[in-house]
Amino acid sequence: MEIPSTSIDNKQGGSHLWAVIMAGGLGSRFWPISRVDCPKQFIDVMGVGSTMLQLTYARALTFCPKEHVLVVSIEHYADRVREQLPGLESWQLLCEPLRRNTAPCIALAAAAIARRDPEATVVVCPSDHAIFNERCFLADMAQAAEAAGGHDWIVTFGAQPTRPDTSYGYIQFRAEPSLPGIDSLHSAVTFTEKPPMEMARQFMSSGEFYWNTGILVARLSTLTDALRTHLPAVAEALLTVDDSVGRDELAARYATCDSISIDHGVMEKAGNVQVLEASFGWSDVETWDSLYDVSARDAQGNAMLGSDNVFLYNTRDCIVAMPGNRDRTIVLEGLDGYIVAASDDALMVCRRSSEDLIFKFANDVELKKMIDHK
Repeated sequence: MEIPSTSIDNKQGGSHLWAVIMAGGLGSRFWPISRVDCPKQFIDVMGVGSTMLQLTYARALTFCPKEHVLVVSIEHYADRVREQLPGLESWQLLCEPLRRNTAPCIALAAAAIARRDPEATVVVCPSDHAIFNERCFLADMAQAAEAAGGHDWIVTFGAQPTRPDTSYGYIQFRAEPSLPGIDSLHSAVTFTEKPPMEMARQFMSSGEFYWNTGILVARLSTLTDALRTHLPAVAEALLTVDDSVGRDELAARYATCDSISIDHGVMEKAGNVQVLEASFGWSDVETWDSLYDVSARDAQGNAMLGSDNVFLYNTRDCIVAMPGNRDRTIVLEGLDGYIVAASDDALMVCRRSSEDLIFKFANDVELKKMIDHK
């Protein structure tokens, strides 16, 4: 990935910018290449030679020093994070003992940053989303850091919808800009998670909604105040975590926290949320179809990821994904609109229109393995 030569300067809070990378998701929609033991963020899903976590980490280094990057994941993935990001110091990897969604994850990271830099401005980003223009991302991040650093705001990034999609969250925004000189910054009005299709169509046609990228920027004090106001139990349990808190005590504290996202727990309730229109091109790459949409395709509409040895005959509008299997040869003939995905021990051939069945496929396979090993 090309690293932009420009950077965020100190007057925009660069010396106090911190990145929090959330890397605990399951990525279950990308079976068979994504498994519970090795979910999407640890895989080269895009077929570019780096995993999504590695791409996110490299992107963070464009706006903050490496000693200001924290990765939050669950204990089960700690070794994978260390393997893929060997430059992390031990204190920069925060291991959650239980899955409790993004709000507790962010609270734990906020506590760690507060011990080191109370004046921090924090950038929170998922580890498994795709950014397509790094220079535009850095320019947008500079604007978000300036807005968040100078105001009591939580700034999130919104992407212009390109289609009515029921798998994304939507942010409604006020038309007038919130700051002179930043025309793309608006007050957020409502958050809607994964609306039904008719509502998604209405959102898109209105021109008043962005897709929610899940990337947010705020002063540490603004973020912790919002957690204390809207999620007091989470704040009480986790914002007071310090270096003396051991694994067992941390697990006990996590057990008191509801499993809740930062969107539901804070963003939907707070009155100080701003949304900055992203110019950098974004996808959460949540489904095979969304991966197909953002992948390079040949003249017949086929996307081929992870292998140079794919031979297609009378085949169109397919996505072929074999990360980590570049030496494997695959020959396809007569397919129209299929997903062909292979891992070391599994092959799936499925109509793209039947993607909703992938959960069933994965569950059936795991159930058979359990039965066979009894």
